Amino acid sequence: MLYVGGKWVGEGEAAVHPEDRGYNFGDGIYEVVRIYKGKMYQWDAHIARLFRSAREIKLDLPWSAVELGTLALQLMEKNDITENDDAYLYLQISRGASPRVHDIPDGIEPVLMGFARKKARPLAEMKEGQTAQLIEDIRWLRCDIKTLNLLGAVLVKQYAKDAGAQDCILHRNGIVTECSSSNVFAVKNGALYTHPANHLILHGITRQIVIELARENGIPVHEEAFTTDFLKQADELFLTSTTAEIMPFISVDGQPVGEGKAGPVAHKLQDLFEQHIHASVLV
Repeated sequence: MLYVGGKWVGEGEAAVHPEDRGYNFGDGIYEVVRIYKGKMYQWDAHIARLFRSAREIKLDLPWSAVELGTLALQLMEKNDITENDDAYLYLQISRGASPRVHDIPDGIEPVLMGFARKKARPLAEMKEGQTAQLIEDIRWLRCDIKTLNLLGAVLVKQYAKDAGAQDCILHRNGIVTECSSSNVFAVKNGALYTHPANHLILHGITRQIVIELARENGIPVHEEAFTTDFLKQADELFLTSTTAEIMPFISVDGQPVGEGKAGPVAHKLQDLFEQHIHASVLV
């Protein structure tokens, strides 16, 4: 079951207004929330980011965080997400339907859509790692806002796929930013390096948790820009995201990262993240 514009509908019944601004302009925002064993993980952080994204695009939300939380639980119930299930929740808000003009019309009502679907954790992949391709970052300059404008992310992911890689690592004029839909970390001499959380990257929820876990456990963290040359000399590389968690890269542009397998720092952080999940939602 989906929730679309105030109604519960089946997959085949869902429809979008032809002049919905999310459909015409990508004028809207979204969040993806992980569910572990039937419980939402980091809901408060995700909902805070949703409201921040709304403010940044001048979108007034008529729902409170409490109302959205109630809807999230209803979505889980109506989609049979139980205490035995790992899943994810998707919430999307478009600015609404209006005659097609490029400025923001007055008096239109936002449209809220949501669904919940079962999704297993990528545990085998997290042990084995993935391959990456370095690609120029062609996206817009407000990557900190989680909007529906994702064509740039789609294209760079496809460029990586066409090159035979599983994901991309993006750079702007040689400065590494992030991946197609996740944040990226380099490991050098036991320390973490990741791009600062400014307008050029998404302020990832999992990214922040990894930074906090690293610092709490004696792993130095440098939130500073680094070059593609530095990245190629890294001992380890990994991405972080809500659904991929902590995913090591074992090669970039066909060249091995470190020893060509998931490294000890990534494994340690995966263990710490697992403990954090249990402490947060599985107790």
